Amino acid sequence: MKKSIIVVIALTALLSSCKSKQAVVTEQAASEDKAALEIIEGHYKAPRNFETLLIKADAAYKDSKISQKVSAEIRIKKDESILVIIRWLGITMAKAYITPTEVSYYEKLNSTYFKGDYVVLSRWLGTELNYAKVQNMLTGEALDDLNKGTYKASLQDGLYKLIGKEKGGIVKEFLFEGANYLLKKQHVEQAGQSPRSLDIQYPAHSNYPQAVLPAAIKIEAEQKDKVSIDIQYTSVKFDEKLTFPYDVPEGYDQIFID
Repeated sequence: MKKSIIVVIALTALLSSCKSKQAVVTEQAASEDKAALEIIEGHYKAPRNFETLLIKADAAYKDSKISQKVSAEIRIKKDESILVIIRWLGITMAKAYITPTEVSYYEKLNSTYFKGDYVVLSRWLGTELNYAKVQNMLTGEALDDLNKGTYKASLQDGLYKLIGKEKGGIVKEFLFEGANYLLKKQHVEQAGQSPRSLDIQYPAHSNYPQAVLPAAIKIEAEQKDKVSIDIQYTSVKFDEKLTFPYDVPEGYDQIFID
């Protein structure tokens, strides 16, 4: 459970506050070369006009030792906090609370809790993470601020592709569909003595007055062990008044993750 909670945090069908009807976004293949700047500008034109999100989702987790299915409730106050509630058969089994400065979670199975920074999430997912990247992952934006990087543009299998290289042998790829430059895949890979990779795919998107957001997320992280997570958004409400209750129950033991 501990490992699955950490990964589900980072990951970790929408309804508006007025209960607007879900509409699947029509996508199309990229058919002509575009400059990197045009692709980046197109990606950031997708609307994301909200203050809070209440997401309900089904998640399937798998690694070399375990495979399990859970339900998740994800509460987001934009740019401020994320609360993840993990349930199994309707019973709350774990909670995670994420802010720009801290990552905390507890789980009932072993009566343990963790409190720390983003180093653990970064280690598990194979790339440096912060609050903005976790939020972007859940809302279908590129992990990195593309306006701050240098990328080479090309066409690949009907998608616009941006590729950039950073120090330490890190390669980052972002692929977009051709109609609205919606993110279809982002991939981070680092070679060397301890190779690691993170692959995030967005099979489909949903369109609402407030935002265009993913309908599903498929994640594969590999570093010694391979972790796979499939997340299906079942509902999301926009701009509701949300609370973020998080208190570690008494008697839980703190754990420290290497």
